[in-house]
Amino acid sequence: MTVQPNSHRLRQGRFSEPGRAYFITSVIHQRQPVFADWQTGRLLVAELRKAHDQGKVESIAWVVMPDHFHRLVQLQSGTLADVIGGIKARCTQALNHKTGRQGPLWQSGFHDRAIRDDEDLLPFARYIVANPLRAGLVENVGDYPLWDACWL
Repeated sequence: MTVQPNSHRLRQGRFSEPGRAYFITSVIHQRQPVFADWQTGRLLVAELRKAHDQGKVESIAWVVMPDHFHRLVQLQSGTLADVIGGIKARCTQALNHKTGRQGPLWQSGFHDRAIRDDEDLLPFARYIVANPLRAGLVENVGDYPLWDACWL
């Protein structure tokens, strides 16, 4: 019997609401530390910024970790699945072109949490920005190059 991944369950009941804030996490296939090389991580950063610049999301905070990324956004247009899927697809193409690698880059799907209107966004942004500290990658968040928050 073949065991199927449960990622399809992430999409069940997903509803994208423009104007709503979302906390998003997406993980690299087999948790390979692809973005441990900061220059490679900049490929993903470029795609995160492109989604913001195109008016699809309002970027609040993000961090690119070696094997995943977290992002806090306010959805502006389209669906969350289309926005995140586009980011992941374009990042995969850029990374494969740069490195000559083939095969999947990302785990299918992504995790999202809709933020209620009465919830403060700052604790979510702090969690995102402090990720490199908790992972022991740096001693000061300012020493980690792959993050940003709108408050800075």
